[in-house]
Amino acid sequence: MKGVFFALSIGLLMACSPAPEPGEAYMVENIETPEGLASQVGALEFLPNGKLIAAFTRGEVMTYDTTTKEWHLFAEGLHDPLGIHVVDNDEVLVMQLPELTRLKDTDSDGVADLYENVTDAFGITGNYHEFNYGPEMDSRGNFYIALNSSSSGGKMRDEVRGTINLDGRDGTTGNRQMFSTVPYRGWVTKLTKDGTLHPFAVGFRSPNGIVVDGADNLFVTDNQGDWVGTSALFHVEPGKFYGHPGGLVWMSGWNRGNPFRLPLDTLDSMRTPPVVYFPHGIMANSPSQPVFDYTDGKFGPFKGQLFVGEMNRGRIVRVMLEKVNGKFQGACIPFLDSLGLRKGNNRLAFAPDGSLWVGQNAHGWLGDVGIQRIVFTGKQPVDVYTMRLTSDGFELTFTQPIQDTAALNPNNYQFARYYYLYHQKYGSPQQELERIRVTDVKLSRNRKTVTLQLASLKPGFIYELNLGDLRSKWGQPIRSGLVCYTVNELIKD
Repeated sequence: MKGVFFALSIGLLMACSPAPEPGEAYMVENIETPEGLASQVGALEFLPNGKLIAAFTRGEVMTYDTTTKEWHLFAEGLHDPLGIHVVDNDEVLVMQLPELTRLKDTDSDGVADLYENVTDAFGITGNYHEFNYGPEMDSRGNFYIALNSSSSGGKMRDEVRGTINLDGRDGTTGNRQMFSTVPYRGWVTKLTKDGTLHPFAVGFRSPNGIVVDGADNLFVTDNQGDWVGTSALFHVEPGKFYGHPGGLVWMSGWNRGNPFRLPLDTLDSMRTPPVVYFPHGIMANSPSQPVFDYTDGKFGPFKGQLFVGEMNRGRIVRVMLEKVNGKFQGACIPFLDSLGLRKGNNRLAFAPDGSLWVGQNAHGWLGDVGIQRIVFTGKQPVDVYTMRLTSDGFELTFTQPIQDTAALNPNNYQFARYYYLYHQKYGSPQQELERIRVTDVKLSRNRKTVTLQLASLKPGFIYELNLGDLRSKWGQPIRSGLVCYTVNELIKD
């Protein structure tokens, strides 16, 4: 009787809870930029006083008063700035192509009058693709900077900065692979408080996104291409290799010649895989800056989760991380599609009021320009909150209770399993694609958590889940029916 009474009590509580207000949980607003400005956003952040500070790839750095909606020029003349760190209301660090630059307003008139080189201790060949990202700071005051590999579609100039090592390039006829002929192309570097730039981790192609979480874990996104079968998110640790070979020549003590000539199996055995893959053409084709939601609920129910920009469509991706056997892995899901969101979502920043600001960029590829703001309306979304691995399947927790009949129907959970090749070619087709049957479904008492048992579970695969007609207890459809979980590790007994 006690168990029956408890179940009835839960049911009565759920029946008595008010239905969430219908309507969109998020809305997108356009931010007007100054007339005549080439509004290709390379960096975006907020000052302690609440003003937005934005860097544009033609070289301007500007502030925006969110109350008066007025723009002011803070600095100009920079070369393709793609990252910014706020020191205080009068000082920022900006990552541009030639250097990390300190911009400081020493007389508090709203305009920077000090331009100071913080570090330029990395190589430049003049190749058009040598973009630089960051800086991101950890709790100890160290900065992390990601350096793009050079493009095979561009040239090295006659005069370069840094030592040249041609072993960082595959010179084989017909092999168009990105390269690292000067230090430290394809690396994440660490700038210590004494002003020294150190090589930190290697193996990146185009790491257009870098973030440090509250526990000093460093995460980097990389874009699909040669040696990158599909775009991905990496947990970056010192001394590790993440897949693209060119930069290996700058490892301390490297004596193995041209890394592009090493056997594929050797390179594969050296590399650390991504913690989350973004399936190409399905989830994201060109991921950009990741940001953690530390707004304490101001942006909705996804506190502590990661949001990632996507350049090729009007989408923001949400990432749900967990640790299995002490290692990060997890799932990705479309957070927001359309609602007026443009393409080219290059830079993200949370405002003090909890809204998410998005800076767009085309930069010669697919994209748009300008700045938009994503606002949580207070209407709770119906969505997957977390996806976690179990010993024989997955556990899905939703933001709202789900209708019983649909939630318990195995046909509403369609799994496909596949992986992408690690090879020198540009991208990869899906490998060993197969459907995986759901053999059992359990629903929690609060109707928010579904436990799925699968017929087969293997490491080294992406598990793509397409959800059927799942609805909240009050009949609202789920916002996103696509979730992709990267299984690197299985739970040990």
